[in-house]
Amino acid sequence: MQNDDVKTHAFRLKPGQDLKQEIQSYVQQHNIEAGWIVTCVGSVTQYHLRFANQPEGNKATGHFEIVSLVGTVSINGSHLHMSVSDSTGKTIGGHLLDSNLVYTTAEIIIGEGTQLIFTREKDGTTPWEELQVKPKQ
Repeated sequence: MQNDDVKTHAFRLKPGQDLKQEIQSYVQQHNIEAGWIVTCVGSVTQYHLRFANQPEGNKATGHFEIVSLVGTVSINGSHLHMSVSDSTGKTIGGHLLDSNLVYTTAEIIIGEGTQLIFTREKDGTTPWEELQVKPKQ
């Protein structure tokens, strides 16, 4: 991709907002077909993450710093992972679920490939719908 094929989105979430739901809402409102999280800094009072190879999510309440948020976003489906740390620096991470509630702020930057389309489809390599990258026609 060339630089003119990439668009940058920046926005801030406020206390009490649901991190995943608000990101997906922003993606829908701006019709982002092929995006990725560039960075996110902020904090949450509750995390809800699904750990590796586990069927259910885990929740905890307190005050946690967002130390990493990565993944792909699209109106066709998103896949996000987050790591948070507590007041002692203990860090935990996993698949981002609903109910990650912003404490003070979440400052989010999304990059968008304007010449691409991301979809999530079963392709036979795993039992799940995986990322498929297609050129925009």
